[in-house]
Amino acid sequence: MSTLSNGRTKPHEIVERALELSTADGCVVIADEESTANLRWARNALTTNGVTRTRTLTVIATVDGKEGTASGVVSRAAVTAEDLEPLVRAAEAAARGAGPAEDAQPLVTGTPASADFTEPPAETSSAVFADFAPALGEAFARARAGGRELYGFANHELVSTYVGTSTGLRLRHDQPNGTLELNAKSPAADGRLRSAWAGRPTRDFKDVDPLALDADLAVRLGWAERRVELPAGRYETLLPPTAVADLLIYQMWSASARDAAEGRTVFSRPGGGTRIGEKLSELPLTLRSDPAEPGLECAPFVIAHSSGDDVSAFDNGLPVPPTDWIRDGELHRLATTRHTAALTGLPQAPGFGNLILDAGGEKSLDEMVAATERGLLLTCLWYIREVDPATLLLTGLTRDGVYLVEDGQVVGEVNNFRFNESPVDLLSRATEAGRTEKTLPREWSDWFTRAAMPALRVPDFNMSSVSKGV
Repeated sequence: MSTLSNGRTKPHEIVERALELSTADGCVVIADEESTANLRWARNALTTNGVTRTRTLTVIATVDGKEGTASGVVSRAAVTAEDLEPLVRAAEAAARGAGPAEDAQPLVTGTPASADFTEPPAETSSAVFADFAPALGEAFARARAGGRELYGFANHELVSTYVGTSTGLRLRHDQPNGTLELNAKSPAADGRLRSAWAGRPTRDFKDVDPLALDADLAVRLGWAERRVELPAGRYETLLPPTAVADLLIYQMWSASARDAAEGRTVFSRPGGGTRIGEKLSELPLTLRSDPAEPGLECAPFVIAHSSGDDVSAFDNGLPVPPTDWIRDGELHRLATTRHTAALTGLPQAPGFGNLILDAGGEKSLDEMVAATERGLLLTCLWYIREVDPATLLLTGLTRDGVYLVEDGQVVGEVNNFRFNESPVDLLSRATEAGRTEKTLPREWSDWFTRAAMPALRVPDFNMSSVSKGV
């Protein structure tokens, strides 16, 4: 086998060799080549930076039997050419030792091969921060002069995924993914009691401006100079795009068609079936996914390292079309594999790699604040947990700034709260949606970053209790 400049075997050759070694009835091989670059800073100074590279190989073996087809999955990191045969044999042994797979389907065929399948993997490096780092240094200087401290990190990863199957698929996808999180705190002299946060997703760090973010955070720290204590209760609340993303991502993670058809989720219809076709919001909301969405591009085919409630290892390579999950306020699709689509009688709708909420709104969040007589403006949510799957009731905390708005002006910072809300119920009660923009979901950014959301106005957001010490 030939090698890359770093001495490692080329990933497409690893895939081909693993397929050659397979003696199973079917085989899927997925090679993930990941490189990352990062910067971290605290108190207006860089603290660490680094670059890493990893390889993970997943082998999925399928074995036909009298009672059905079984599958076995084995994944290992840092795989070399010498590791291949033991890895393939382990997957085959796992398949032969397993019972028939409920989600078994013929492996996918017919998808055109990726033209760059045999090309070396794409890689990131510290060069991705070439323009960003100097601007960050300027932000440090300005923050220092303004009496505030900046903390945070920037991370960029590039994953090249190669998928090969015994049915002839040869697919490749390069996924860049970057995140910037920036915290501004008041200085140590006042105990760093005031804190504000901003985050941005990015593919290449060419579209993020740390100076603009610092300016916004400086304004928020100024708002926090006045403190107002409020009790728990229901308040008119402006949810910024990041908070909307966190809630709707969790909603989508709970949107399995099979679970809904079996009566286990908020999308189950009382008496049987699903709520597809039901009106969820009076606003013209469309929640959708599209692999080709500009700035949020993701894999146009299924990449499944294992099977789960709404993903099947047998579906690897299946094309992923644009999908409207909610269309004009009406539930339109629930997530299905080929197996669960047949089981429920619903259309195939593979899982989502990005999530966009369109509502036709044109107002910025600042303009929505200006139109607010009295209400709360949130910064972000965190520690979100499910309370009741039947209603999708979630609980969590506000963080890094809850602000009181009166007569169109922010008049101070209030205490943090614990909230109890269902995102499905929130959509039915929202009275206004702003302009859709790319946003970083703070709670789920380790797992999901490609989102575009509007701010939402909710007239009676349930702040169930006051949160101390957040």
